[in-house]
Amino acid sequence: MAINLQKGQKISLSKESGSTLSKVVMGLGWDAKAPKVGLIKGMFGGGSNDGAIDLDASCVLFNDENKVVDIVYFGQLKSRDGSILHTGDNRTGEGDGDDEQIIVDLNKIPESVKSLVFTVSSYTGETFNTVENAYCRIVDNSNNNEIARYTLTAQGSHTAQIMAKLYRHNGEWKMHAIGENGTGRTIENLLPLITMHL
Repeated sequence: MAINLQKGQKISLSKESGSTLSKVVMGLGWDAKAPKVGLIKGMFGGGSNDGAIDLDASCVLFNDENKVVDIVYFGQLKSRDGSILHTGDNRTGEGDGDDEQIIVDLNKIPESVKSLVFTVSSYTGETFNTVENAYCRIVDNSNNNEIARYTLTAQGSHTAQIMAKLYRHNGEWKMHAIGENGTGRTIENLLPLITMHL
């Protein structure tokens, strides 16, 4: 049974999964709010596909000095050490299930990497007022069991959010639901805000 995380909550991934984790998936899902279409415009087909929103999931790797080691995003789908893989960019949010996934091989992450921070940003610049049903979740890749889910408090005039952090603590991986709103279309815009939560 997956845990529904609250903002600021921290959990142990291995304790919640009941096993030693080797590979996890961070899934991100969202839907574009249906645009409000007037009667006349609706009759003539206006606004039929105006609601597509390009949200981008990213993962930033930090060392114990809180320096960026690597970044995985739509422009670099694999970390240089091979431990993290982004499955690709979804530009609409259409369909059921995860819209974007980042696969993390915990056993391959170098000891020098102490934390992984997951973010989502609106590349096309729409605010999160146009987004609904947004979430991030951690899944055990070996059996597809969902360990934890964090429903993003998406409504607002922000264009990005720092979702969650995976970090090492006393030899085990933990997850921290951050849920901090930000502004920016790309991961570079978010780095100053991310470092405040390390």
